[in-house]
Amino acid sequence: MTHNNLKDELLAAMKEAHAKFSGSEGGKNADYIPFLANVPSDLFGIAACLPDGDVLAVGDTDYRFGIESVSKVPTAILAMEQYSAGEVLDRIGADATGLPFNSIMAILLENDHPSTPLVNAGAISACSMIKPTGDADGKWKAIVGFLEGLCGSGVEVIDELYKSESETNFNNKSIAWLLKNYGRIYDDPDMSLDIYTRQCSIGITAKQLAVMAGTIAFGGSNPITCKHVFKPHLTPHIVSLMATVGFYENTGDWLFTTGLPAKSGVGGGIMGVIPGVVGIAAFAPPLDKAGNSVKAQNALKYITGKLGLNIFAPAGTRQPVKAAKV
Repeated sequence: MTHNNLKDELLAAMKEAHAKFSGSEGGKNADYIPFLANVPSDLFGIAACLPDGDVLAVGDTDYRFGIESVSKVPTAILAMEQYSAGEVLDRIGADATGLPFNSIMAILLENDHPSTPLVNAGAISACSMIKPTGDADGKWKAIVGFLEGLCGSGVEVIDELYKSESETNFNNKSIAWLLKNYGRIYDDPDMSLDIYTRQCSIGITAKQLAVMAGTIAFGGSNPITCKHVFKPHLTPHIVSLMATVGFYENTGDWLFTTGLPAKSGVGGGIMGVIPGVVGIAAFAPPLDKAGNSVKAQNALKYITGKLGLNIFAPAGTRQPVKAAKV
């Protein structure tokens, strides 16, 4: 499929998906974090980033929402960039837990590893690994700078969300100190937890998520800024993590149905990556029971199904699509 064909067909599919699911009901905003409960539930946006830097957008793609667990992806890449993929595997792991994202039981069952940097325990451990160790301000600058490199634009913490998260993160406090007990946290536990909480409270737009996904899809090269953000060989590693546990206990069903490696967050965002082809994102606050946006899932499922964007499909079976009339 040529770039122009993909661009036209992708934009058409995005418009169709937005129209199809805008009025759909189902799910509810995350209510265990008070700030998220009050985000307008009718917001809905879809964005995609192509190799030449074209960003396609439909709906509420400029609304700044809480990045939440999608932030685990850039921090995991940064840890691999600073150390190596092998060392992150040794210190944290890459196994799916099959349990909720904030599970303490998962740590007890696998006390030799936090399992993966894309669940809470592994993400807190990853934050503890980020250099410079022992320096909260230095760590934070490294994390934010790296995320901005992926997005190609600036990001800021949503202060009200950070306050809301900090006042309700009792479960994560237990996780941080349990990791300390097992020797699987690599800096001060309270500092690591605070950095993790702050990164989850960063505000981001669907457009920015799409560009981040594009940077991952195109081997660490940001298609907007043309800057090299991370080593190309890390793309397969992070995409494999997204494919393994991006939707927590629903990941298998999602991947079986769509073939799209993706990462969700309870702020309503989902970021998907088709290596070498496209980065795509969708946002809508109402979630299913596992914490994944209902509308965003439906939209991405529709788009990838219509265009045959399944990473497991043999190249010869991916049917080319005709250019859309737009």
